[in-house]
Amino acid sequence: MKKIRENIIVKTILILVVVLVAFTVLVSVIGYQEVTQALLDQYSEGAFRTAGIAARFVDHDKIDEFMRSGGKGAEYEETWNRLSSICNETGSTFIYVITPDTSDYQHITFLFSTMNQESSYTQYEFGYVRETTNEEYALKYRQIYEYHSARELVVRDKGYIETDPHITAMIPLINSEGECKAILCVQRQMDKMIEVRNSYVRKVLLAMAITALLIIIGLSLKLTRSLLRPIHVITAEATRFAAENVRTGEKLTNTIKNTDEIGQLADAIDRMELQVHDYVSHLTRVTAEKERISTELSLAARIQMDMIPSVFPAFPDRKDFDIYASVEPAREIGGDFYNFFLIDETHLCAIIADVSGKGVPAALFMMASTIVLVDNARMGKSPAEILKSANEAICATNREEMFVTVWLGILDLETGMLTTANAGHEYPYLKQPGGVYEMVSDPHSFVVGGLEGIVYRNYEIMMEPGARLFVYTDGVVEATDKDEVLFGTERLLNALNKEPDAEPEKLLANVKESVDGFVADAEQFDDMTMLCLEYNGPATQHS
Repeated sequence: MKKIRENIIVKTILILVVVLVAFTVLVSVIGYQEVTQALLDQYSEGAFRTAGIAARFVDHDKIDEFMRSGGKGAEYEETWNRLSSICNETGSTFIYVITPDTSDYQHITFLFSTMNQESSYTQYEFGYVRETTNEEYALKYRQIYEYHSARELVVRDKGYIETDPHITAMIPLINSEGECKAILCVQRQMDKMIEVRNSYVRKVLLAMAITALLIIIGLSLKLTRSLLRPIHVITAEATRFAAENVRTGEKLTNTIKNTDEIGQLADAIDRMELQVHDYVSHLTRVTAEKERISTELSLAARIQMDMIPSVFPAFPDRKDFDIYASVEPAREIGGDFYNFFLIDETHLCAIIADVSGKGVPAALFMMASTIVLVDNARMGKSPAEILKSANEAICATNREEMFVTVWLGILDLETGMLTTANAGHEYPYLKQPGGVYEMVSDPHSFVVGGLEGIVYRNYEIMMEPGARLFVYTDGVVEATDKDEVLFGTERLLNALNKEPDAEPEKLLANVKESVDGFVADAEQFDDMTMLCLEYNGPATQHS
């Protein structure tokens, strides 16, 4: 009955959150549209009023004289000064007078051009000829000249434009004979409008956040009780055992009652501690020190490798991506690790990391770090939030001051957007379709477990269908030959681009072959771990 009640409570909370989000989105969309239209009407009417005022200071019957004046003369300068004054007093960005080429309206000539003194845009000189901005502008010019429109408006705030969002109000300058001699234009930036609009959106989102906070607090308390506290206990025990290599009388499973992966990890550490302790005790009595260490490391290596995905293809039913990884410890066990898994049907998480140190302590720290990172990722957090939570959990009980460098990415399999965070790890390499591998100089943050309170940063990489990403540990580029020369990033880039279109498994084999050929008979100094992720496009394209 208790289990049923808990399930009902969780489902009810989730339904309330979904309804709240849906209602907020609906209100936000309607309000957004209404606020945008109201502000746009206000902006446009203000621009037309400014245009009407400015037109009074231009003698419409002297347009031809102004054109012949070359931008000189007292009357021209007086008119320009008045337009400039109106431009600055009304807060307009530009006030200008143009004459379009009426043969096709594809070019315009500037007669007057004034700019707000606070603006950073270019002011055109008298007689400057430029192409019409786009077909919309050409259509507006034609409406004024050929169809005698009294006013036209252009709104530019969608898609790619070469300037900030703005509106342009246009009115004709008609002489005493009823001929349209030029067009007076007033341009106003829409930054204030966007600021007000964004303020509205922020307030709505804030209201939703406050309302959802109480629900989230309840869920957080449950997650803390069932997830975070057990993780802290496991991390503390793993760190203690890594330092002391001595079992305690209390098993982790006596404290942690979880039946999920956390419970399995606690049981695995209990069994590992028992097995390592038994092996060490037995082998100390009957074998030499070298055999004891070798057996211990072999056992730890088996346990360690059980924590890393090793069956490929990992997702044989998925056509929208492919992934392949390999790890080669410098000793029987090491501190490098990788992992990858589907958070849900449309989000793939990939991790590669390198623990400080070597041997059993690094292996134990590696396993604790793996579970902390993976469980935080399954909670739906961003890469930066995952690293922050992992750093806080590890630092809380990290008496041995060990640390781990981490590269973590979450790929949206529908859009190809890869959101990543880097905690002191090596730079990744990216190849877009038809291109070659290039280094991605992503922003680095501090290592995980090194210092409390670190704030990590997300960054994004758009992977086009067919793109591949290669990540690795420093054991690749720091591999040395007999003369202690490093393999380095330049040789790595050459190895990647030897066959840039190779599948992930073949690509890793090419890199391994290049490293082995360079190192030759020299001893492997560090763990060498590599992972390649290929994005093939949304699953709907392969169904």
